[in-house]
Amino acid sequence: MKQRASLTLAAAAAALAAFAGAAHLTAPAAPVADDRKAAAPRMPVERSALVCPAPSSSDIAETTYAAITPGAVGGGSGSARLLGATKEAKPVLELKERGKPVGATASGAEAPGLAGTADGVLAPGWTAQQTTKVSVGRARGLLGVGCTAPGTDFWFPGASTAKGREDYVHLTNPDDTAAVIDVKMFGPDGVVKDETGVSENIRIDPRSTKAISLASLAPGKELADVTAHVTTRAGRVGASLQVGEEGVGADWLPASADPAAAQVLPGIPADATSVKLIAFAPGEEDADLSVKLAGPNGSISPAGTEQLHVKAGMTASVDLGDVTRGEAGSLLLAPADPKKAVPVVAALRVVRGSGAKQELAFVPSAGPVGARATVADNRADENASVLSLTAVGADAKVKVTASPGTEAGEQASKEVTVKAGTTQTVPLAPAGAKGAYALTVETLSGGPVHAARTLTLPHEGVVMFTVQTLSDDRGTVPVPKAVQDLSVLTG
Repeated sequence: MKQRASLTLAAAAAALAAFAGAAHLTAPAAPVADDRKAAAPRMPVERSALVCPAPSSSDIAETTYAAITPGAVGGGSGSARLLGATKEAKPVLELKERGKPVGATASGAEAPGLAGTADGVLAPGWTAQQTTKVSVGRARGLLGVGCTAPGTDFWFPGASTAKGREDYVHLTNPDDTAAVIDVKMFGPDGVVKDETGVSENIRIDPRSTKAISLASLAPGKELADVTAHVTTRAGRVGASLQVGEEGVGADWLPASADPAAAQVLPGIPADATSVKLIAFAPGEEDADLSVKLAGPNGSISPAGTEQLHVKAGMTASVDLGDVTRGEAGSLLLAPADPKKAVPVVAALRVVRGSGAKQELAFVPSAGPVGARATVADNRADENASVLSLTAVGADAKVKVTASPGTEAGEQASKEVTVKAGTTQTVPLAPAGAKGAYALTVETLSGGPVHAARTLTLPHEGVVMFTVQTLSDDRGTVPVPKAVQDLSVLTG
């Protein structure tokens, strides 16, 4: 009996070790023999991975990178670095301690896609951002994107194959084995058929990045609004969509939050002159959505756009105009009939300015900040960085912390109460800040909070801007408790 018990414990330990390796966890808490129903303890992740797309094809592009692991300075060892996503990779950013951001710059079109890992105390919440400014040309604009964890499934509502648009999906493979991906597109009439087959079995070599034109996957089909779906057959990739729109600007369209019946699209700037909502229902049922704008004083239904009908497998869109009317807000989507909840993905195309001074950005639906979320590469110039917080379902209290700058500055923090159904803006910067700094949002109490940061860097009369949403950094994960249980042996 002792031998069989020993084997069972060994198997349990092996299973737990496999789970820990897959989730990149630290060692679990001490085993508890009697408390099977207790909630699994949350432990800090031990290893994190991030990938960033190649910033720009413009020779006059100026790219800034910033990274941070939030938390108190010190308290253990670890390493974190981002390298060029090639076999001859060289470090671009290296982080050595928590709570202090690091930055780097790159010029022209030679800046590569990046891939990297963090371990030890630098792994939980490790965050990186790249921001590219292109002053002139077809790619003119401020392009910002958060580096993301590699994955296998990405939705991009808001893409396009129309004339005047240049949309490229950037795929970065951080691993030592090849990845194989498919790109499927859905327009207003359903699947965009690919007679050539070039959208399937696309190989991404080990430690490399590739940019693929969406128009090349559907030659001759000019569609103003499509939803692109990127999936992997083998391996994993980081995926982001770069958009250039003639006469309007350029920016990144990040992946939407996973399909869900309710979605929040946070952080529409107060002075937005044009807002378009694009939504897609990936299942077999149509979705009827209520559309509300959460502003500083409550939620309202935009006149004439109280609801949106989204046919199954087809991309739907609606122009909301200058829906914010001078007050920053967030869009809330929910089932028009709570008994008919149909999962959707969604994004916003947002324009500021007019005529030749227009600039665009995208806001995908985003998950809540959860326990903690961080955005890097904020700037201390007046009103350059504005954080938007939206509470859904119940009032919420959060703590917002501005890190020191990469060159100088002292940490600053404040607590903010956000009323249910409202959006509050928080301009916060470290005292004496120089260089880039990070903003971290922690939920203290109440309902879920969604957040986005708008970075504005005007250039020659153009309000160049980019919006990044914040989602739970998953710095901790639940770890099942190891329990000595011999019932499986005795039945």
